[in-house]
Amino acid sequence: MLAGRRVLVAGAGVTGQSVTGALLAMGAEVTVTDAAADRLTGVPAGAATAAGLTEPPADTDLVVTSPGWPPTNPLLVAAAHGGVEVIGEVELAWRVGATLPEPPVWLAVTGTDGKTTTVGMLEAILRAAGLDAVACGNVGLPVLDAVRHRVLAVELSSYQLYWQSSMRARAAALLNVAEDHLEWHGSMAAYVDAKAKVYTGTGLAVYNADDVESARLAAGVPERVGFTAAEPGPGEYGVARGWLVHGDLLLAPAAEVRPPGPHNVANALAAAALARAVGVPPEAVRAGLAAYQPPAHRVELVAEAGGVRYVNDSKATNTHAALGSLGAFDHVVWIAGGLLHGAPVDALVAEVAPRLRGVVLLGADQDAFATALARHAPDVPVHRVPSGDDEPMISAVRVAGAMAGHGDVVLLAPAAKSHDQFASYSHRGTAFTEAVRARLRAVAPGGEPGQRG
Repeated sequence: MLAGRRVLVAGAGVTGQSVTGALLAMGAEVTVTDAAADRLTGVPAGAATAAGLTEPPADTDLVVTSPGWPPTNPLLVAAAHGGVEVIGEVELAWRVGATLPEPPVWLAVTGTDGKTTTVGMLEAILRAAGLDAVACGNVGLPVLDAVRHRVLAVELSSYQLYWQSSMRARAAALLNVAEDHLEWHGSMAAYVDAKAKVYTGTGLAVYNADDVESARLAAGVPERVGFTAAEPGPGEYGVARGWLVHGDLLLAPAAEVRPPGPHNVANALAAAALARAVGVPPEAVRAGLAAYQPPAHRVELVAEAGGVRYVNDSKATNTHAALGSLGAFDHVVWIAGGLLHGAPVDALVAEVAPRLRGVVLLGADQDAFATALARHAPDVPVHRVPSGDDEPMISAVRVAGAMAGHGDVVLLAPAAKSHDQFASYSHRGTAFTEAVRARLRAVAPGGEPGQRG
């Protein structure tokens, strides 16, 4: 397909290395560039390297970019202006898969939140049905490394969707749409346009009947089915009498869905609809959901002591995700804050205010949270961890634990990015987990934590 062609790979991370290896195997002449020269040391043998290119080398036939590179990057702009096609790893994987004797079946998932959970559930359901299936894409495994499996449960970010044009998934789900990654896309409209690409040419559009944008974007697809975490309408997937259902089919008890919460019930319904699109029987849906192991930092129960549960949802990096997490519990001491990148929090705080027993604020954008809390939850105690605190999560957990009483949940659901204080959301979640365990060890000899006087 690409034998003898000159291909430039933009980015030498995990995706770039997968792309480079695949291109070399196809006989392409490959050059790899990255702004960080030290990353180029890990490039597969046989590829040329060039640090910091701002335009493609002469006679370049194709540029394959890593998903994190925005279209405004000077190299990608120069390539487009020079008439050189720019694609992403997902587009390349689709083209490679199409050349195989048995091209894989793609089941695609995108959305602002819930993608990884849904794809994990989908993989578990497909495997419970005995299918050769694998979760790939934004979930961690490059799609190029997965194309020889029969069924692909593909998580797609808006970055990845932006750079693809040929993909025609057997079935595709758009879980939800909320403001995110606007600095990369330039506008909300551009972000939505990228997400909408998941439905292009799909055989079945699986949409969220409770999300206006998801339903609107699916409306133009001839074959479509909705899902809702509430009582379903005709033909929809939903919840009735405590069961996940589709028409008369009972798929799984809602109480068995993990992680808990209405948003994860919705994710399970989306996964079920995608799996059913390739003929998976109802019993495999229940077996797969039961076998699914949620990844860390997503509504993860860390500990329970003195009637207080400590839950890590560090992956709730925006207000939409935090709303889903907070909605899973009735009484919450909320640890929130970080980098908002201008995202408003007023509507979130207004909606969850009745659930709040206390709030502990971390990070750079505490003022936005504090202002909203003063407006919508003036009687809820709020503690602000000082910016100079060397161990902010230890301080946050100590204060939150003291605020919590029997039946409360101390919930880390920051509604913000982590990079002001932590290396990543996983680093932040790990810091929370370690702080909780340290606190419970410290108070164990003296009695139970979490008791209000």
